Amino acid sequence: MKRSLIASFALVTLSAMVSLNVQAAEDDVRSRMIRFGYGLNEDSNQGRAAKLFAEEVAKASDGKLKVRTFGSASLGSDDQMQNALIGGAQEMMVGSTATLVGITEEMAVWDTPFLFENEQQADAVLDSEVGRKIMDKLEEKGLVGLVYWENGFRNMTNNVRPIEKIEDFEGIKLRVMPNPVFIETFKLLGANAVPLPFSELFTALETKAVDGQENPFNTILSSKFYEVQDYLTITNHVYSPWIVTASKRWWDGLSQTEKGILMEAAAKARDFERKDTRAEGAKALAALKEEGMKVNKISPEVTQQMREKAQPAIQSVIDRVGEDLFQEVQAELEKAKAAQ
Repeated sequence: MKRSLIASFALVTLSAMVSLNVQAAEDDVRSRMIRFGYGLNEDSNQGRAAKLFAEEVAKASDGKLKVRTFGSASLGSDDQMQNALIGGAQEMMVGSTATLVGITEEMAVWDTPFLFENEQQADAVLDSEVGRKIMDKLEEKGLVGLVYWENGFRNMTNNVRPIEKIEDFEGIKLRVMPNPVFIETFKLLGANAVPLPFSELFTALETKAVDGQENPFNTILSSKFYEVQDYLTITNHVYSPWIVTASKRWWDGLSQTEKGILMEAAAKARDFERKDTRAEGAKALAALKEEGMKVNKISPEVTQQMREKAQPAIQSVIDRVGEDLFQEVQAELEKAKAAQ
């Protein structure tokens, strides 16, 4: 009888503990509004991935975590949003790693001209331990990095002439991101590099404040730069990642369950976004041709000349991030190349 009572008591206690644990897990997710900002418009690859991220978060949290997306730089430029995250005035965003260099110097490694030859190499290195190590440096500055998305290989447009040889860069007023490596690279190539936030770019092109710019095909199309640009030159001069970040002030107040939901949704959106971006890239190039842009591709010989001209900029990256970190990235890159 005693044993029966003890067993019954143990069963009731266990059931109560399970019930409490289930309740605790449910209570671990609170109702929250999350402002998620990005620079491109809703119809862009960035916009589609942001929408998927919001849907995945809502699904996994039973609607408690509500992500409200703000496209077209409506919450400000990447720089402005990053500062808002650091100050705790905004929760999340996706933007360029290049604009983070002033905050976390190690991010400059992704600006290295001609670092990657293809997207598969970029995926392998960005998603590796060294990719995470660089991302984690953001926490010292008030940001939390979740995952890398893809902006893609950057190419050049302008209104002056097709870029077929190094000399063709001479005198072109080229908008570049407010980033030292981008500025130096194009100065070395002979262009007049003009740093401007992306949110000001279309107007600057339209008013001829600048002659050209450089971005992936998808961005050139979705931002309708073909309306104000004549020439598109396929240079693939740098691979440009995006990064999903959160305010550390805000992130530190989340439960582990909430963090897990957001991390998983960001990774799902990353995988979708990379696939979407690559599928759209070829379509975007074809569409830009249909819109009347004159397209040319630089030769391998000119690419090599550009790489040689850009060596001081590459060395400036090494000096900034440190030889050890740069070599860690190179080692991971060699592994990726060997696996192809």
